[in-house]
Parts: sequence; C-alpha cells; structure tokens
Amino acid sequence: MAIAKAERLMNLALCLLGTRRPLSKRELRESIEAYLEAGSDDSFNRMFERDKDDLRELGLVIETVENLDGDIGYLARRDSNRLPPITLDAEEAAALGLAAKVWQQVRLAGAASGALQKLRAAGLPEDVDPYEAHGALEPRIPVHEAAFEPLMLACRDRRPVFFDYRKATAARPEPRHVEPWALECWRGHWYLAGWDRDRGAERVFRLSRITGKVRSRGGGFTAPVPDVVTVRETVAGWAGETADRSARIRLRTGAGYPLRAKATAVRELGDGWDELEIPYGHGLDAWLVEFGPDVVVLEPAELRADVVDRLRAVAQG
Repeated sequence: MAIAKAERLMNLALCLLGTRRPLSKRELRESIEAYLEAGSDDSFNRMFERDKDDLRELGLVIETVENLDGDIGYLARRDSNRLPPITLDAEEAAALGLAAKVWQQVRLAGAASGALQKLRAAGLPEDVDPYEAHGALEPRIPVHEAAFEPLMLACRDRRPVFFDYRKATAARPEPRHVEPWALECWRGHWYLAGWDRDRGAERVFRLSRITGKVRSRGGGFTAPVPDVVTVRETVAGWAGETADRSARIRLRTGAGYPLRAKATAVRELGDGWDELEIPYGHGLDAWLVEFGPDVVVLEPAELRADVVDRLRAVAQG
C-alpha cells in the first residue's frame, strides 16, 4: 500500500510539473493508471484531493487555475518549485564530506557520493573537495558494526527492534527489546540510545556488543521520545567523564594512550610502568578492562575489585 501511494504521488507530481497548461481532473485521471483503477468518480475525487494535499504538505507548489469556461485545472510551475542556489563555503563542504565518510562502509556509500556530486553541480565551489583532508590528521568515523544500518533505519522510521546483547560483565548475550532513539559515535565506538522495554528505562547500548541480527518488531513506540537525546553525554557519564573522584592506576609504558589523555598526573615508575591519576566515575571499571594486562588498578579498592570481577567474568565466558 505504501509503495503504491508513493508511486501515485510521484506520477501526479510529474504530470503537474511536466505540463505547460493547467490539467483538469479528467485529464489527470486519464494520465495516471492508479486513478483509472478507481472504482467510481467519488473514489477518484477523494483520492485526488488527498494526493494533492500530501504533495502540498511535502512542499510542492500546486496552482489552481480557472479558465474562461469555468473549468478548473492544476499545474506546478517549475520556476515556483525550483530550489534556490546552493552555496557552501570550505568549512561547510568539509563538514558534509566528513558526514559522507560515515556511509563509506555501508550500503548507502553510493547515495552519499551521488549527493555530493549533485551539490557540486548545484554550486559547490570547484576548488573545494569535500573528501579532502583539511589538516595533518584526517578525521574518520568507522562504521564496522553490522548493526549500524538496521538501527539507523529503525531510528529514522521509529520502529521497535530486538537483538541479542552481551554486557561487558556477562558471559552470554541476552535478548533486548528496544525502542531506538538515536545513534552516536564516541571514542571510536557507536552507541544506541533508546527505551529498553524489558527494564522500563532509558538505556545506551554499544553496537560492538550486539550479536546476531537486529530484527524489527511490529507496532509503534510505547514511550515518549525525548526532544533531545544526549547519547554522548550519557555514555561519557557512564565512562567517568563527569567524575568528581580520582583513581590511581599503573599503566604499561607505551600503552593506553586514551587513559594518558585523561590523566591529571603521570609519574614514571621504571621497569616499563607508569603511575597515573585519572578521573573516577561510574563505568570506569568497564573501560579499564578493555586495556587488559596493560592496566593494574592501585586504588580505590572498590574500583580494583570491580575490574577483577569483570576480568574473571570474561575469563570464565
């Protein structure tokens, strides 16, 4: 049904844009197959009026013209439906190029490339290359997770999903039923924010911990979607970015550069180890586990115990 309506709207839009004179309802009905299949004049009239309103809501300017005989005709003048010239400076073009890099590893790579070509044809400066790096370090946003594309589409279409998810402390994945809100890249990893139906609360999921396929569920959302979904801030809070305490760890020399970037103090211990003070908040234990044998927690004791418990869970799993 949705595909048939979309095709009907497209055909009506093409007829209205392609004509040089107003077309009557009768002429439009004879030109569009879906209207010919309408069971009666009343059915056609209702369908046409709905389609005309939908096209206007989408932004198409449709004129209603009455001729000398009192007949009503419709057309969409090209000059009234032409977009203004697109002008982008170097910074805006670079931002679009960076956004397009997100799609390089998924099926939308061709669409992103085609969109940038159309922007260039519409006025993008010839001396600006959206794909060109504008500094010594070229920013990249990796999209390796197979769950990215189905979750992105589910967020766009407001469709509930379910998938198997393995927490950092769990040996086996668990099924999750989620109403997806938004995706966010943080520290090189993609995260999904949404409403966890089983727990009745907002949750953030790391895409690399989703196992198997992401499957869609029927029906709509049961929880309201926030006006602003701050995935980055939520993940940062869980990772200790908003911490007001400090932890002391030993870190192998030449390893753990993200931890070194967070450190408030660094002291060389010798024998291939350094001592760091880093902000300590909820979720720091899960982050430290990712560095494996390169990190040893010195204090506080509860953080050390949490890290040990996580490592044991991984070893047993």
